[in-house]
Amino acid sequence: MVYLILILLLLTAIFAPQWWVQHVLDRYNRWPEANFPGTASELARHLLNRFGLDQVRVEATDKGDHYDPTARCVRLTPDKFHGKTLTAITVAAHEVGHALQHHAGEPMFAWRNRLVMATLWGQRLGSFLLFATPLLIALTHVPAVGIISFLGAFLLMGMGVLVQFITIPVEMDASFNKALPLLENGYLEESQYAAAKKILRAAALTYVAASLAGLLNFWRWMQVLRK
Repeated sequence: MVYLILILLLLTAIFAPQWWVQHVLDRYNRWPEANFPGTASELARHLLNRFGLDQVRVEATDKGDHYDPTARCVRLTPDKFHGKTLTAITVAAHEVGHALQHHAGEPMFAWRNRLVMATLWGQRLGSFLLFATPLLIALTHVPAVGIISFLGAFLLMGMGVLVQFITIPVEMDASFNKALPLLENGYLEESQYAAAKKILRAAALTYVAASLAGLLNFWRWMQVLRK
């Protein structure tokens, strides 16, 4: 019974944040709860131009809302790109917040980008170690080589989760020090402030919530590699 309770608590800790983030974003992404004069992509373009970031593009994507510092591009999913809902408008402002961080050369944003790049290389190395482990064990006949598989699994899945937690301050800054003051400066009605804050908090925690699911994959790999 205790074991079952622990499992349920673990699953709740992993999936509850993801459910909450999606619930908040979906709740305020319904038409016509907010009837804004323009779409979220138009607002993003307007805000970028307002701060002299004409070179930053605004594009639609199917890979999740994000700001790409390499391509200098704010990317929004189609429902946000063409949307006029409170979620669409607020998420667009959050991604513009990242563009502002990049433009200002903020150290935390630059540090985050370096960590993300390190994570990509770490995941590639992790994939190599995972698939090389059985061969190494067969060649060396040393079970302790299995430690390499643990390192590989961590690099592949655990490192991404760790980086997302470390960089939460960058996301919170984009939401509450960049996007919120902009939105409260004539783009939202006062009655919408409370909901916008919920959306901005959800936007800041989106990647953390999604990456928590990677922990399950980590433990699945560990079970497979022990066999």
